[in-house]
Amino acid sequence: FPYVNFKAEREIGNNVLQVKDLNYKDEDGVQLLKDFNLTVNRTDKIAFVGIEHNSISALFDIINGVKKAESGVVFWGQTTSHTYLPRDNSSYFDNDLNITEWLKQYSKEQDDSYVRGFLGRMLFSGDESLKKVKVLSGGEKVRCMLSKLMLTGANILVMDDPTNHLDLEAIQSLNEGLISFPGVVLFTSHDHEFIQSIANRIIEITPNGIIDRMTTFDDYISDDSITELRKELYKGTGKKIKYRV
Repeated sequence: FPYVNFKAEREIGNNVLQVKDLNYKDEDGVQLLKDFNLTVNRTDKIAFVGIEHNSISALFDIINGVKKAESGVVFWGQTTSHTYLPRDNSSYFDNDLNITEWLKQYSKEQDDSYVRGFLGRMLFSGDESLKKVKVLSGGEKVRCMLSKLMLTGANILVMDDPTNHLDLEAIQSLNEGLISFPGVVLFTSHDHEFIQSIANRIIEITPNGIIDRMTTFDDYISDDSITELRKELYKGTGKKIKYRV
C-alpha cells in the first residue's frame, strides 16, 4: 500500500495568506476572477467547490506563481512554505530524467537512498525508480508529484484534483495523510467523502461573488440558505448549477 505522510518543517504563524482584489482573465478574455479576496487562517483546510473549475485552477496557479494576475496582491506570511500539485502536471515531466533524477531536483539532500525512500512510499521501488518520467502514466505522475510534495516539508499544501488518476489505495492513503497533516490545505476534489473528511472550510467561487463558510461539506450542501444564495449569485448567467462532486 502507498504511504502518504506530509511533515511540515516549521510551524505556521498567524499570517498565512492574504489575497486582495485579484483580477484575472483567461486567453479568451473570460473573467475568471473579479475583485477576489481571501484570507487563509493557520488552521484552515479549505475545499474549493462548485462548477467554476477554471476559476479555481487560475487562483491556485496565481498564488503559486505559475500565472500572473492582471491586478491584485498575493501575500504569503513569513513563516509559510507552500507546495503545489496542479491539475495539469505535464510540464514537470517534459524531460529525459529517470524518476530518481527527477525527484532529486527538488531535494536538498542529494543522496539516492534518501530520495528513493520518498519514491518507495508511493510504490516506486527497485528498477521502477529508474524509469523515464516522460513515459509515466497519469497515475504514476501524480504519485511522483505526491513524493515531491512530501519531500518539500512545506506547511501549506495546494492541490488541484489530487485524486485524479489515483487508484483507491492511493486515494485512501492521501486522504489519511491530509487529515493528519498539521498545516494548511487548499484543495479541490471530485470525491465527496474526501472533501467531507478533510475540509473544515468550504469556498465556492461564482460569477458574482464567493460563498465562504466555516463548515463541513455535508452541512454546506444541505444548508437551504446557501442554496438560495447560490441561486442569486448565478441569476442571469444561464449556467446550470451543480456541485463539483
